[in-house]
Amino acid sequence: MKFSTQSNEAPLISEELLRMSIIFENEDIVVVNKPGWFVCHPSKRGPWSSLVGATRELLGLDTIFLVGRLDRETSGVVLMAKNQPAGRIWQKALEEKKVKRTYLAIVEGELSEEVQVAGFVGNDPDSRVFVKQRVTAKSRTSKKAETRFCPLYCNGGYTFVSVVTKTGRKHQIRLHAQSIGFPLVGEKLYGHDESYYLNFCESGWNPLWMDKLGMDRQALHARRFGYLDEGEIFEAEIPSDLMSFLENRMNFQPDEMEKILKEANLWENQQLVLE
Repeated sequence: MKFSTQSNEAPLISEELLRMSIIFENEDIVVVNKPGWFVCHPSKRGPWSSLVGATRELLGLDTIFLVGRLDRETSGVVLMAKNQPAGRIWQKALEEKKVKRTYLAIVEGELSEEVQVAGFVGNDPDSRVFVKQRVTAKSRTSKKAETRFCPLYCNGGYTFVSVVTKTGRKHQIRLHAQSIGFPLVGEKLYGHDESYYLNFCESGWNPLWMDKLGMDRQALHARRFGYLDEGEIFEAEIPSDLMSFLENRMNFQPDEMEKILKEANLWENQQLVLE
């Protein structure tokens, strides 16, 4: 039997939290730092059950256009266009790979050097989860995927990494992290056992899993999103749950964050891969 979606209900989005999460807004776009757990696409539970629906309601818009989505548990930069012309411009830039993204993540294991993963991905026919992907051979249905992991800080059996993707495949970062033996902290589907995902869908989060998974969501954050040709770059503050893990499990000093990210030179590293 295949399970098609993550059915455990995501929390409704409050107006106050959404207002606090807005990074930038003008007449054409609104950019939000999406908290983990919020779904992007509208659902049957009404407008305040999704980021798109809640933002449309908050701003009093008839329609809003999502430009690139994030998985439910992934936090970070999400851009939405307020009108169709702006939506077309950003969507075209995304398709032409003029939009750059940088992610931050925490993985299990101590990654000592940069790793680039390139190959093909496709549906996993052996999984009970319909949406699960796997690394596979080139075929009529598989798609090319490229990801680059760069270690920023290691300690306590974990690594804080920056991640760049040349392609935007379903679950790409999560799958590729698992494929190199460094699954994301908090990963239920591409981690130790997909039973965590199935049990979560059925019954929700179990606090007893914390010792094994480390976090109640995957430790993945979309840090930067930018249309570099136009000089439009948006950055999302690192969420408190990731910072708490870095400090408590990895003895990371928060005042070192700016220095580490500056030294990593995230945009330049990204351009080396993408261009």
